[in-house]
Amino acid sequence: MLQTAQRQSKTKKPSPPHERFLEAYRWMLLTRTLEEKLVSLYRGGLITGGVYIGRGQEAVSAACGLFLQKGDIFAPLIRDQAGRSAFGEPLLDVTRTYLGSREGPMRGRDGNIHRGRPQDNQLAMVSHLGAMISVTVGALMAKRFKGEKGFIGLACIGEGGMQTGAFHEGMNIAAVEQVPLVIVATNNHYAYSTPNDREFACHDLVDRAIGYGFEGYSLDGTDLSACLEVIGGAVKRARAGRPPQLVVASVLRLSGHGEHDDASYVTEEIRREPFARDCLKVAEQTIADLNLADAKTLTEWRKEAAAKVDEAIATAQKEAPPEGDKEDWCAISVRDLVESPE
Repeated sequence: MLQTAQRQSKTKKPSPPHERFLEAYRWMLLTRTLEEKLVSLYRGGLITGGVYIGRGQEAVSAACGLFLQKGDIFAPLIRDQAGRSAFGEPLLDVTRTYLGSREGPMRGRDGNIHRGRPQDNQLAMVSHLGAMISVTVGALMAKRFKGEKGFIGLACIGEGGMQTGAFHEGMNIAAVEQVPLVIVATNNHYAYSTPNDREFACHDLVDRAIGYGFEGYSLDGTDLSACLEVIGGAVKRARAGRPPQLVVASVLRLSGHGEHDDASYVTEEIRREPFARDCLKVAEQTIADLNLADAKTLTEWRKEAAAKVDEAIATAQKEAPPEGDKEDWCAISVRDLVESPE
């Protein structure tokens, strides 16, 4: 089954937004506020390693995290802070990890993008991004083997990661085993600096769904209402026992691959495409057009987001980094085995 969620024509009266539109918008706003601050800290030399932000992809990401329930599996990637936050990741975990605090979930040991919350079913990403599909499938099969019911898994991927062998293997086993999986693929039109026409030759990536035994849907990733309707619908179908779901969202990454990258390879023609709109500005225009919130309320939400970000950063900055000669570098998962008597 292939369906497309089309962006509304500007000549038509806007339809009522999704019931969770404002909730999702606030996760987008918090994420944009946080990531702009992280970029500033990175450029000031206060963050070690890279910074990879999701500017332009917040609507897709927020929708990914918003519909998940306790017991579900979530496998976000580097541009999915909005989804991570909507799924319950504390802001302090984020700032502690970026600033290298020993109080953070990684205890200052690893890079800032590989954090996860395994006990809460948020998987830590593997840098070989296509591999996360198989990891998610394995987690879902493990829950099935244990007799659990009513859960689903949602894995995020970019269109570049869709071209890897691991991705295809994951798609195949997901369909063969009929696991309750939703894959949300964000086509941001560049795999680092490689454009779509050098990545794949099919007309639309969603066309691959039927070949694997998935149900496929495509959408305008700049339209928050469309993201909520289509991704929310895919989650509902997966939970109801339908075949695995593939959702392909079209956007433009509105920054470089990372903050070290000036994105000079993005053409002016691409920047003028409808998918190059800023999803946050589009959502704010929808709020204004439909009178969903007044200007005073929006200002208060921005101030609240900034205050939360500033508090989390200030807390993390006061905390000590790890000290190599004093730290216990034993992995938490094997501590009992290491310390157990022979």
